[in-house]
Amino acid sequence: MKEHLQHPVFKILGDLADQNHMEIYVIGGFVRDLIMERGFKNDIDILVIGSGVEFAEKAGAILDVKVSVFKSFGTAMLRYEDVDVEFVGARKESYRSDSRKPIVEDGTLEDDQNRRDFTINAMALGLNKDNYGVLIDPFNGIDDINKQVIRTPLDPELTFSDDPLRMMRAIRFATQLRFDLDEKVFDAVKLNKDRIKIVSKERITDELQKIIAAIRPSTGFNLLSDSGLLEIIFPAFAKLQGVETIRGKSHKDNFYHTLEVLDNVAEVSDDIWLRWAAIMHDIAKPATKRFDEQLGWTFHGHEDKGARMVPRLFAELKLPLNEKMKFVQKLVLLHLRPIVLAQDIVTDSAVRRLLFEAGDDIDDLMKLCHADVTTKNKYKRKKYRENFQLVKQKLKDVEERDQIRNWQPPIHGGDIMKFFDIKPGRKVGIIKNAIRDAILDGEIGNNREEALQFMIEKAKSLGLEVKHEQN
Repeated sequence: MKEHLQHPVFKILGDLADQNHMEIYVIGGFVRDLIMERGFKNDIDILVIGSGVEFAEKAGAILDVKVSVFKSFGTAMLRYEDVDVEFVGARKESYRSDSRKPIVEDGTLEDDQNRRDFTINAMALGLNKDNYGVLIDPFNGIDDINKQVIRTPLDPELTFSDDPLRMMRAIRFATQLRFDLDEKVFDAVKLNKDRIKIVSKERITDELQKIIAAIRPSTGFNLLSDSGLLEIIFPAFAKLQGVETIRGKSHKDNFYHTLEVLDNVAEVSDDIWLRWAAIMHDIAKPATKRFDEQLGWTFHGHEDKGARMVPRLFAELKLPLNEKMKFVQKLVLLHLRPIVLAQDIVTDSAVRRLLFEAGDDIDDLMKLCHADVTTKNKYKRKKYRENFQLVKQKLKDVEERDQIRNWQPPIHGGDIMKFFDIKPGRKVGIIKNAIRDAILDGEIGNNREEALQFMIEKAKSLGLEVKHEQN
């Protein structure tokens, strides 16, 4: 495989190792992706038989680049030209039952390959003169790549018990690479699922994010659900699963519906937060589910309750509680609105309100709502999709004419207080909201002159008189 090691850093590091009578290897994801022809990966892991930090510092001096040392991990990193190179000394590991932090000792190449998570990540390429480009594949990783299967180098039960995060990684790699989990691996995940509780939420969510970012994220969530992990790491999502029937009336399985929506969104957008909105859009259906004798199953208000659940769920998952969370919350709250518009006669007033409330997120909202149409009824599906095109055109027409997106009314609270010489209070809010609604409903034009006249009339009904007239 010498022809695959064309980047100059490999020869430089190999020569340096020979000069210092040390063995070094490229190992892990770089080798895996090389064999799978996934393109050149600019993250390279170098395994050193000996001190990885010591060798990295020698490499930094030769390459004339800065070396970052991470003493607590026994690793070092440098950047040369367009690649990031991480160095680690070969090691063997043992674990205590109450921690996923290993007891680490110096080891051989064999020890280090034994401790790797999966066979496809345990392959190494020699970089010394006598084995340059030679593949060391003790666990038949190439065979597993050809079979498209995820296996562990050693007993998977021990592997996952020692480091439970590897259960998440197994499912993540299966999702990203579109591989299957080996039967023994999947059984070991089910057996050790409760061990995931010793892993920090941050590490779990990091793997979850990578699953969500995959081409077909439903693959990972199905594996998480079938293994029992989902109920532990994301119980609110797991609760969506199941169908209840009363008097012959059933509702759809909202878990599998959500996964279909998620995959639909993934087909049109790489935005991870839009994908989270797909995951969360029906999250409150279990809490709002009711059976009505005439209507059957209802989920009234699930969009409002779901939006109120988003901050708590983000906090539990250690996701950012910033504008990303607010974006997801907004889309969960509004996700039914375009569907309602698609079903009814679309009025300018309803479109203005949607544009006003969605703002710059209107396009993402429409993507989510389009993805939310998962009915298998061809007639209904065609009707919804055609109506969506009408809504999109109406949005475009109203936006061009009224410029409502990110709009602010021509009169604000400060104006009202000055006009009527009043302090902040309930009446200011009533007048301000009345002006906004009148413009959105088309009762008055979107200009200051008409808004002023409307404000004066509204204020009179509240017993207020103009004290300071302004232009």
